[in-house]
Amino acid sequence: MLASELSDTRAAHAAAPRITVIQNDPGVPMDRFAARLGPGVRLVLAFAGETIPAADGVGDALVVLGGTMSAYSDDDAPWLPAVRDLLAGAARSGVPTLGICLGGQLLAVAGGGSVQVAAPPGREAGAAAIAWREAALADPVTGPALAAVTRAADAVGAGAGGVDAVAVTRAVSMHADAVVELPDGATWLASSEMYPYQAFRWGSALGVQFHPEAGPELAARWAAQVDDVDVPAVVADIERHADEAARFGDSLADAFVAAARGAGSRE
Repeated sequence: MLASELSDTRAAHAAAPRITVIQNDPGVPMDRFAARLGPGVRLVLAFAGETIPAADGVGDALVVLGGTMSAYSDDDAPWLPAVRDLLAGAARSGVPTLGICLGGQLLAVAGGGSVQVAAPPGREAGAAAIAWREAALADPVTGPALAAVTRAADAVGAGAGGVDAVAVTRAVSMHADAVVELPDGATWLASSEMYPYQAFRWGSALGVQFHPEAGPELAARWAAQVDDVDVPAVVADIERHADEAARFGDSLADAFVAAARGAGSRE
C-alpha cells in the first residue's frame, strides 16, 4: 500500500462514527450492514456472554440486531434486560439508535410498549411492502432514506388498516412476534398489510420490524429454519424484490451513519 493510500485509510477510519452493534443471535448477524456501517463498528456478541455497555459507552450510535427469541425471553437469553435498559437509556439521552426486528421489539418494551408473542395473523415472511406514513418523511433517518429511493405509494395501495401511505418500499421480513403497543410519545412511521407497527421512533431511537440489513442468502436460510412458511415461495418473493430491498436497506444504513456522524461531531 502506498503511503498516500495508507494515509487515506487512516483518515477514513478516524472520521468514521463509532457505532456499537449488539448481536443477540449467532444466526442473525449484521450481514450487508457489516460493510455499510463503516470501520468504526464495535460488535458485542451478547449471545456469547460479552458485556452489554451502558448508553454512555456505545460511542456515537447504537444498533441492536434481531434474534429468534422473544422480547420477553429473559430466562433463555439473560442479557435481554441489560439490552432493554441500554435501549431505554440511549433513546432518552439522544444517542442515535436503530433496533431491528427483535431489536425494535425490545425498544418498544423498553419504552413501556408491548409485544405479542406468536401474534395473529401469523408469521410475516418474504419481501414485505412497507407503507410509510407522512411522519416518516420528517424523520432524521427514514426521511433521507425515503427521499433517495421511494416510489409513489398509489402504485401499490395503502398499508395495514387502510392507512394512507406517502411511499412504499420493500424489505426482508421474517417474524412471528409483533409490536402491538407503542411507547407513550412514540411516532408511528410505517405499516404493512399484515402488521401495523413496522417502524416507529421513540426519542432518538428508530425501531423497525423488518430486516434492512439482510441479503437474500441470509433470508433464505431463515426461511429454511422455520416450519410455518412455504419456503420456495418465500425465497422467490425475496429474490424477486432483492434489488429494491437492497437499495432501501443501503439508504437506511447511510442515513443512520450520517445521523451517527452528526452526533459525533457535536461532542
